[in-house]
Amino acid sequence: MAHSQTSKRRSLLTPTVLGLSLTLTACSAGAADDPSETPVVLTTFTVLQDMTAAVGGERVEVRSITPLGAEVHEYDPVPSDVRDAATASLILANGLGLEEWFEQFTQHSDAPTVTLTDGVDTLPVSRLPGHPEAADSADMPVNPHAWISPVRALTYVDNIEEALSELSPEDAEYFTENAEQYRQQLLELDERLRTRIEEFDGEIHLVTCEGAFSYLAEDYGLGEHYLWPLNAEDEGTPAQVEAQIRYISENQVPTVFCESTVNDSAQSSAASAAGAALGDPLYVDSLSEGDGPVPSYLEMLEYDIELILNGAEGRFSD
Repeated sequence: MAHSQTSKRRSLLTPTVLGLSLTLTACSAGAADDPSETPVVLTTFTVLQDMTAAVGGERVEVRSITPLGAEVHEYDPVPSDVRDAATASLILANGLGLEEWFEQFTQHSDAPTVTLTDGVDTLPVSRLPGHPEAADSADMPVNPHAWISPVRALTYVDNIEEALSELSPEDAEYFTENAEQYRQQLLELDERLRTRIEEFDGEIHLVTCEGAFSYLAEDYGLGEHYLWPLNAEDEGTPAQVEAQIRYISENQVPTVFCESTVNDSAQSSAASAAGAALGDPLYVDSLSEGDGPVPSYLEMLEYDIELILNGAEGRFSD
């Protein structure tokens, strides 16, 4: 996933988008200030959209800038995104270097921006022993995927509640009630996931394409290995594949995974060479369609854990 260490990127806002933004920015403040309109809240990706909708309920309209299935880190905003920005009352982002395109995007909106990871207990990007890009973690950026931990997601909910309450103070009590219910659901989910993992007999090695699951691995004591630490332009290099094969073989990992928004060809090669299966995609950056396996954030966490456990047991979908 694109982060601060990635220097080669495409132009994120095309001339068409920039030109359109100049027309729309002038009217954005008025569009957001009409009290008769339901406030429009933009989030940078669908996971945050779902979390925000759970707190905002019917009192806000929540939209995701990136569509379902999109790679949030390398997203190119399009003209319709700029139109949404012109009518937005609030924009919510993950932060921690996840959305490199975001600063350029918000230059063309008058809506306030809130970073939902403020206050989160973060982890550095890990360079695993034997990994081809091994380095001192003190030199590494922060891992931005904190939402993959239901415990750290509680801070996201706190920040969403506060942001919505500032946006619409008359609805603050409503948002607080919804937020409290959602926090309770997260705590109950965390307890279920811990129980499921504690019942597993043996070690669980979570082997993925990107190092997007470090928070989940820390929460539940999972072994972790990946092809690349962060989505960037050097994904699936021969050295990364070789290190992955070695880890899979040494730890007799029966199943490895890739993320739904990532090309799995390098992981497939590593799995084949090490005699492991390539499991169904894990979801991190995007939810699925409504009739898919993870239409909500809470369902995504539960689905991923079940898939990981099935893989550790040598059971996976063909």
